[in-house]
Amino acid sequence: MSAKSDNAVDIFTDGACSGNPGPGGWGAVLRWRGRDKELFGADLATTNNRMELMAAIAALESLKRGARVRLHTDSLYLKDGITRWILRWRANGWRTANRKPVKNEDLWRRLSAALERHEVAWHWVRG
Repeated sequence: MSAKSDNAVDIFTDGACSGNPGPGGWGAVLRWRGRDKELFGADLATTNNRMELMAAIAALESLKRGARVRLHTDSLYLKDGITRWILRWRANGWRTANRKPVKNEDLWRRLSAALERHEVAWHWVRG
């Protein structure tokens, strides 16, 4: 199947931070039917994990309607958080297995809401 006939949206995300915490940025490329769209943003006081989350959130929120998505990330924190940990966090009142508050809860909730409209396959890539 050619890229132009495939109806899935490929999303490539990354986040980075100078210092942790410190100034950071995120970027995402959305590819659909041979066309690319770039998104990016920054924060003066943030962490690497927050920037990784923001890249995925911004990309998913930018889609105008529900879509089949292949999301590519080099962040195991992002991939494992959404595919392995989030259901348990929700069930535990946004607490970890050690009963500590989930870090970046605000962004995990936002990502969870953004996912409701889409069918997302998560792909980890070496960074």
